[in-house]
Amino acid sequence: MIKESKFESNVRNLHYGMVGGGEGSFIGDIHRKAAAFDGKCQLIAGCFSRDYNNTLRTGTNLGIAADRLYESFDEMAAKEAGRADGINFVSIVAPNHVHYSAAKAFLSNGINVVCDKPLVFRVDEAEELSELTERNKLLFCVTYTYSGYPMVKQARKLVKDGKIGDILMVVGEYPQDWLISTIENEGQKQAAWRTDPNQSGVSNCIGDLGSHIENTVAYITGLKIKSLCAKLDIIGEGRTLDTNGSIVIKYDNGSSGIYWASQVAIGNDNALKVRIYGTKGSLEWYQENPDYLKVTYLGQPLQIYHRGCRYIDSVASSRIPPGHPEGYYEAFANIYNRFASTLLKKNSGEIFNEDDFDFPNVKDGLEGVKFINSCVKSSKSGAVWVEL
Repeated sequence: MIKESKFESNVRNLHYGMVGGGEGSFIGDIHRKAAAFDGKCQLIAGCFSRDYNNTLRTGTNLGIAADRLYESFDEMAAKEAGRADGINFVSIVAPNHVHYSAAKAFLSNGINVVCDKPLVFRVDEAEELSELTERNKLLFCVTYTYSGYPMVKQARKLVKDGKIGDILMVVGEYPQDWLISTIENEGQKQAAWRTDPNQSGVSNCIGDLGSHIENTVAYITGLKIKSLCAKLDIIGEGRTLDTNGSIVIKYDNGSSGIYWASQVAIGNDNALKVRIYGTKGSLEWYQENPDYLKVTYLGQPLQIYHRGCRYIDSVASSRIPPGHPEGYYEAFANIYNRFASTLLKKNSGEIFNEDDFDFPNVKDGLEGVKFINSCVKSSKSGAVWVEL
């Protein structure tokens, strides 16, 4: 029997603005569609590009009033904060180099923030944003997409309940092949900014893909990285940032991990996979087949958990019945839905519960920045061990 979705309709909604996401943006369109899924968020303002004409065209196409289209994010933050009908939060989807200054501008003006990952370039910048968020009593969400998948939440629940015992070993990999050719020289916009250190930061591959491994593992297991040893490879003529990386991990509980991320692994599209091995069992989740979680308990045959079934603790995160695939948009929407629900509670003075904060926050973003910078430091020092 097909059950209706557990995602409630909500007559209340939030107004938000967007920084970045203009014409030609892949991730901006993803964020807009994800935020619209549950009817809780309405886009009413934007600074979509450094090119104001791009902002005007994008805003017009999205039906945004001309007086809510801004030439800079600083102007947007100040003016929206001064309006009685100003935005409740901003979504920052511009390239990495914009994240810090844009987030700081909105936090300083008392506006909640959703920001794409990685959070910022430097650890001190991330620490500053974390402190500013706490001081101004705001909410800050970092959109680590894979924490929004129902079966990732199920894996987390199994670990938390002790079903696989004490964690001994973690293996995470995230191979792609889209940068095997230097397509940044052929006008490919995303490749151009991701391979540019001025826009991407100190790392390309580990900053983009490795940070997803770090967050997904941390979300599922709760483990903190104590130290790491990384070798980052720059593959592609004329490039200055990594396109491949291997990392050995030591966690705070004494267990070990191995991460591999690559943008030059021919035959791979978006092949994030996480395997977790414990004293009682193991888990395996594969992003390209996200509705299923492999679970093996000691002395028992392999089990395949299916998203949306009644025996799944994360059934509330499923939007449609099992057998109807859910994926990237829905995972993003789950993050926005939880953030929006929590912000609505905050605005109405309701009491929070633990589940309200089941979205990646600014402190998770800080851990990601520490991870990225530690990997680069280790690799540049000759693949030595670095404490986080």
